[in-house]
Amino acid sequence: MSDDQSYELLGFDNVLLPVGDLGEAVSFYERAGFTVGFRLDEAGIAQLKVGGETPGILLRQEEALGHRPPPWPATRVWLEVPDARTAGRELRAAGLELLDEPFSVVTGWTVEVADPWGNVLGFTDYTKRPELGRRA
Repeated sequence: MSDDQSYELLGFDNVLLPVGDLGEAVSFYERAGFTVGFRLDEAGIAQLKVGGETPGILLRQEEALGHRPPPWPATRVWLEVPDARTAGRELRAAGLELLDEPFSVVTGWTVEVADPWGNVLGFTDYTKRPELGRRA
């Protein structure tokens, strides 16, 4: 922290993603392998768990947001998985469309999906650099 900075970044709280319909979004993300931590329909929010960590992905309903294809470039949230190519097969089996075939990255492999509102999620592994992963 620099001398002129009066606060300290401690870690992530939640990543907020805008969605047009909370029920449809929860269904999409459950098919993508997420577990709902909590859902407050009256507030238009649902929190999705990511591993054993407290922070997660917070879906926030935005009334005027319709379905849209993922913009390019789009903000992406990548999540670590043991094997991205396996994740890609399981996402397809759950009826989700991959943006592309799994692709090679420096640390391993990544596969991406977009929800109906254009939010892009990547599932990435550390198979090429396991010492950098959570299960090293």
